[in-house]
Amino acid sequence: MNVKKNLWAILVITFASAIYALGFVWCFAPNDIAFGGITGVAQIINHFIPVFPVGMTVIVLNIPLFILGWRFIGGRLLVLSLYAMFISSVFIDILTPLYDWQPMEPLLACIFGGLLMGLSLGFVFQQGATTGGTDLAARLLKLVFKWLPMGKLLLAVDLIVVVSVALAFQTINTALYGLVALYISTLALDGVLYGMDTAKVAYIISDHNEEIRRTLVEDLDKGVTILHGQGAYTGAEKQVLLCAFKQREIATIKSAVKGLDPNAFLIVCDAHEVLGEGFQVYHSDGL
Repeated sequence: MNVKKNLWAILVITFASAIYALGFVWCFAPNDIAFGGITGVAQIINHFIPVFPVGMTVIVLNIPLFILGWRFIGGRLLVLSLYAMFISSVFIDILTPLYDWQPMEPLLACIFGGLLMGLSLGFVFQQGATTGGTDLAARLLKLVFKWLPMGKLLLAVDLIVVVSVALAFQTINTALYGLVALYISTLALDGVLYGMDTAKVAYIISDHNEEIRRTLVEDLDKGVTILHGQGAYTGAEKQVLLCAFKQREIATIKSAVKGLDPNAFLIVCDAHEVLGEGFQVYHSDGL
């Protein structure tokens, strides 16, 4: 089982790293858009000393960070992160001379570059890895600031690098475009990590609670919790059914409730990171 899990993680990381490299060489590098992370630092070094390729520079700069990370992060995460960092750097150095990457409309480069970067990082983080550098720094910060999304943490760390890249290229547009790309990357990253796991919570108030409860539990195999409430106007005691379910089941739930009681009061809310049977399993080092 662990072998299959690790092989799948390596496959996903390899694919995500290729997307990461494509976003960099296609959208960021040709347009001199400020890029965060260690890749951004490597971009600065490459700008002043072209003999140092970006990919290899990233590997060298990451060595001390990974030594520090080994102390605070588990071995599996660090090994996968080393692989992600290495393979993404290799893809950058392979793709750079493979095609004559020409500048494009800067705004398009920001949008698609940020999207590609955010998606790739999201898939890497999902597999319990990072691409090193500020990604690893953000992952370490997550151990302290557990309530902050990974995208927001990475955004804060990368802002410093983006400003530094802008100073290196000596243009304010570089920083502004970099901030746009970084924000889009943050949205895409958090979308992969948290947005795809959206669930719903329904609060049901009805005079036919027993029939609704039985249908949800026995026919639809849903967990239901009975809450005790009281009408503020009438003072009458009311039972409130609480039911969590997946996004794709919303039509079935609404149809079942309204089919049994057309007058039922139904409140459906968004829910994120639902932990428990039928949903996610809690991990102390999870994102």
